[in-house]
Amino acid sequence: MPENHQMFLSEPLPRRQSVAVNVGGVVVGGTAPVVVQSMTNTDTADVDSTVAQVSALARAGSELVRITVDKDEAAAAVPRIKERLARIGVNVPLIGDFHYIGHKLLADHPACAEALDKYRINPGNVGFKAKKDAQFSQIIETALNYDKPVRIGVNWGSLDQELLTHLMDKNQDEGSPLTAQQVMREAICQSGLLSGKRAEELGMGKDKIILSAKVSQVQDLISVYVDLAQRCDYALHLGLTEAGMGTKGIVASSASMGLLLQQGIGDTIRISLTPEPGGDRTREVQVSQELLQTMGFRSFVPIVAACPGCGRTTSTVFQELAQDIQDHIRTSMPVWREQYPGVEELNVAVMGCIVNGPGESKHADIGISLPGTGETPAAPVFVDGQKVKTLRGAGIAEDFKKMVLDYIENRYGNGA
Repeated sequence: MPENHQMFLSEPLPRRQSVAVNVGGVVVGGTAPVVVQSMTNTDTADVDSTVAQVSALARAGSELVRITVDKDEAAAAVPRIKERLARIGVNVPLIGDFHYIGHKLLADHPACAEALDKYRINPGNVGFKAKKDAQFSQIIETALNYDKPVRIGVNWGSLDQELLTHLMDKNQDEGSPLTAQQVMREAICQSGLLSGKRAEELGMGKDKIILSAKVSQVQDLISVYVDLAQRCDYALHLGLTEAGMGTKGIVASSASMGLLLQQGIGDTIRISLTPEPGGDRTREVQVSQELLQTMGFRSFVPIVAACPGCGRTTSTVFQELAQDIQDHIRTSMPVWREQYPGVEELNVAVMGCIVNGPGESKHADIGISLPGTGETPAAPVFVDGQKVKTLRGAGIAEDFKKMVLDYIENRYGNGA
């Protein structure tokens, strides 16, 4: 095999062995499945809007939600947010995102420190020069007092400049064996690892520490996390920071994190999408779930397979039906998770013509092959590989949707 092909992975590697961390009842790392998390973009001091968005993210399937805690008003609001969420039955763990004055906010607002399930610390701006260790230590001591885990989140946009300058000077003194890009990557790794070691020196166990190393370029992210995974056994949070908007953000995040996950690296992920104006924040949760599900690591919602369409499928019925079923499934999942255990494993096929339609439909749990251009206006339906019915007439779509719902009830309902 050519040397440059030796890293090709036809099967996922076993998950890297990391120390498990309990975050408000959700286990990150160890043998636990990869956890999906998200972050609000509301003003945390606005309790109503923050509760609404956290609730929406949790209903969409976010298992951890991070909120900004950047001022006294935000810190004071955290306990009220937690209480309101509990009142409406939303028990998702909350992570406080701290920069610059986190040590002070946690000290001044003990109810906030108690209410949060994890603290996120940025070693690049937790403090500067002589204050850096004192303020970092203060947050760690608060976490120890309240028995909270921390995420030490390095970000190349706020990287520790003293550490970076030191490594640049050292590299130059050694004859510049590394490129500036390589030195920057090393600085990111060292910032996280040194901060983790310092937290341990202060008495925090590895079972309370998660590391992340956020960059915005795909190759940098892959390189940094491969390096981190080899140099520590802390649980790792994956995320491509400033990933971008729409398809760019989705593709960049999926390409980088998909490759890392294939190598067994990553214990929790976030897809950091820039929302389009008026866009739905829950989109980042959906993309995270779809990444993990399409790679075969977890199941969140039933999969609806549909053909892309071609000249044989001039009708839009199959497109509309596939979209209708997918939307119905996603909006129904908060209830279905409780009502129909295991329904997330369901596979539905909606095909547009006779070429691949019957075969694809047989492979699904329930599938339909709609008539293509010039085909007989009949739609065979297959259940568990067997043809059970042929639908005809103007009501094909509605009839099939009813059959899907009946299948779910019969297979996953309480009477199953």
